[in-house]
Amino acid sequence: MTVSTEVDQPRWDKRLRGSRLTQRKREAIWAYVLVSPWIIGFLAFTLGPMLASLGLSFFETDMLAAKFVGIENYRRLFSTDVTISLFWTALFNTAYYVSLSIPLTMGAGFCIALLLNQNISGQSSYRVIYYLPAVIPGIAVSLLWMWLFHPEFGIINWLLSLVGIAGPRWLFDRRTAKLALVIMSVWGAGGNMLIFLAGLQGIPTQLYEAVTIDGAGAWRRFIHITLPMITPTMLFLLVTNVIGSFQVFTSAYVMTQGGPANSTLMYVLYLYNVAFRQYRMGFASALAWVFFIIIMMLTILIFRSSSAWVYYETEIGGRRS
Repeated sequence: MTVSTEVDQPRWDKRLRGSRLTQRKREAIWAYVLVSPWIIGFLAFTLGPMLASLGLSFFETDMLAAKFVGIENYRRLFSTDVTISLFWTALFNTAYYVSLSIPLTMGAGFCIALLLNQNISGQSSYRVIYYLPAVIPGIAVSLLWMWLFHPEFGIINWLLSLVGIAGPRWLFDRRTAKLALVIMSVWGAGGNMLIFLAGLQGIPTQLYEAVTIDGAGAWRRFIHITLPMITPTMLFLLVTNVIGSFQVFTSAYVMTQGGPANSTLMYVLYLYNVAFRQYRMGFASALAWVFFIIIMMLTILIFRSSSAWVYYETEIGGRRS
């Protein structure tokens, strides 16, 4: 019996290893089968159109006829002649909007989150109220703010008149039209507020207790605990807000159509006009790829700079570089 066991043992080991390999192959096959709908969708509706637009950017086409022009679309895109391209105008308008709207919306969201993080009565109701504007459809919001900014019977100018200030013409004046869109963007600060609130509630209470025992006041707790620990949340919101703000379209399209005098011609609105009003699909594809590169470079820059200002909780409470 002993000899038989010693002889048969290698066979059983091989069979066991073979069954394990078969099980792993079966699991791998099922994993690919289950993930295949996403892969097919990504190839068909994301990667495929991206590669197609890259190819179109080297053609002059209205999707009915095509003529190969090489990099001519890119050369025209960067032209300073506004009769050829409004690229620089659209890029400036978008950069103006992004540089003002992001600090305002993130700052407003952070302040609201700090207030709603306190133990107050009706806390849940306040959170719903502040978050509600972020889920209202963009067209409805744009129509609402068109009435608010109306120079003759808008509520904003009426409130300014109560203190003796003659309100500007807002959307009808090229000097204030972009600023009006920036002010409107603060309306959606509830989305940032919700994420900031989650970040604030994730800060360990032991840190606050430790510095309180050491005699730190509210301001020192905010500077040395709250701000450093909320920086990962700030990084996430900064990246998503930059990407989202650069793609501003609905408000400019509904409220101003890019006017007056192209003062609110945002990049995506310009791309839309070129592609679906002028039917210059090759030039629009070049615009889209330059836009993609700009956003990608800004995102990389933000991530590269994060090591200097983003802090993470570790076991020793130190900084992770």
